[in-house]
Amino acid sequence: MVGSLTRAPLLAQEHVLAERKRREKISQSFLSLAALIPGLKKKDKNSVLGDAIEYLKQLQERKARLEEQVAKRTVESVKFVKKTTQFYAQDDQTSSSDENFGTQSKNPFPDIEARVSNKDVLIRIHCETNKGCISNIINEVEKLHLSVLNSNALPFGQATLYITIVAQMEDEFSMTLRDLVKTLREGLLNFM
Repeated sequence: MVGSLTRAPLLAQEHVLAERKRREKISQSFLSLAALIPGLKKKDKNSVLGDAIEYLKQLQERKARLEEQVAKRTVESVKFVKKTTQFYAQDDQTSSSDENFGTQSKNPFPDIEARVSNKDVLIRIHCETNKGCISNIINEVEKLHLSVLNSNALPFGQATLYITIVAQMEDEFSMTLRDLVKTLREGLLNFM
C-alpha cells in the first residue's frame, strides 16, 4: 500500500506537466495561426478561429474564380503533316481530320503547326532551307494580318530549317486556325 501512495503523487505531477505542455503547444499553434491571418484585430482564441475560417472561405472563393478564368482561356492548335493532317488542341478542344488541304506534292515540306491563345499566334514551320526563305515566310505571315513579334530560325542538317514565329492578330484578321495553316502552306509552296 505504501508503494502505491508514493506513485500516485508522481503520476499526478507527470500528468500536470504533460497537460501544461499540451496547453503551451496549443497556445503556440494559435499564435502561429494568428500570424498567418491578414488584418487580425483580436488575438483571443475565439477570434483567431473565427477569422481563420473566414479567411479560408475567401481563399476558396478566390481559388474558384481563378480556376474559372483559366478554364475560359482557350488555346487552339493545328498541325499540318503531309501524310495525314492532324488538327488537335492540346488544352481545351480536340478534333481531328484526315485531309490533305488539296495539295498533292512530292515534297512533304513545309510542315506547319499553329497555336492560338487569345490574340497571340505561335507558328512553327519545318521546311527546306532556301535562299530568302525566312523573309518570304515572314512576308506570307504578315499578308494574313498578323503582326510578327518575334521569329527564330534553327537550321537542322544541311537541307532543313525549323522556324518559330510569334505573332499577334491584327483587327483585320478573321480566319480560322485551320484556314490560316492552309493559306500559309499554299503561300509557302509557291516559293519553295
